[in-house]
Amino acid sequence: MEKKPIHVLLAEDDRNLGNLLKNYLDAKKYQTTLCLNGQEAIDTFTSLEVDFCILDIMMPVKDGFTVAKEIRAMDKKIPILFLTAKSMQEDKLKGFELGGDDYLTKPFSMEELLLRMQAILRRLDDSPRPPQEETVFAIGKYTFDVHRQTLTCGKQEQKLTSKETGLLRLLCMHVNDVLTRSEALTEIWNNDSYFNARSMDVYIVKLRKYLKQDPSVGLINVHGVGFKLVTNP
Repeated sequence: MEKKPIHVLLAEDDRNLGNLLKNYLDAKKYQTTLCLNGQEAIDTFTSLEVDFCILDIMMPVKDGFTVAKEIRAMDKKIPILFLTAKSMQEDKLKGFELGGDDYLTKPFSMEELLLRMQAILRRLDDSPRPPQEETVFAIGKYTFDVHRQTLTCGKQEQKLTSKETGLLRLLCMHVNDVLTRSEALTEIWNNDSYFNARSMDVYIVKLRKYLKQDPSVGLINVHGVGFKLVTNP
């Protein structure tokens, strides 16, 4: 099975440099989303499945440090690489304090950027991970395969992101019972911050859309508590 490309969030307010970097990374088989300001980067992170962040520090609306702080509140582990025209030691230290994995000072070569990204990703690949159970769930007319990250109904197959898979797996484990917001956020996003809650709501909407083909299956909000996946035999 072909490996899913790594999705890179590239936040760079210089459109020319941003497009140059995006085209280079896309040519190297990454999937790149370019954002031209900090708020656009946050909006993209909360609405899409992102695997790697490249953040320019000097950006309008929200600077790269602010963006990194908000992203770290949502995801403790996602790689963050800072770009900056400055070479001040204080900026480098601040970047690392906010959870940055590496730091590149402009101007830099495309090859150096790629090598630094690959080094960060190798470190992540070498990190010990808990074993994941390969589980298949029947949800009404659907078959949900956790290992393959697919939701199948008849001949139609929907490929799921890792967060959609994790959230649907928890819902299946609590089928016809309430999955609390706090439990889902802690399990999948590692904390229950406001930004993570917003992100989870987006994924709930997506899962509800995927499950529309079978009227016997419902994904309902339990006000103030969480969500419930219900199935009627």
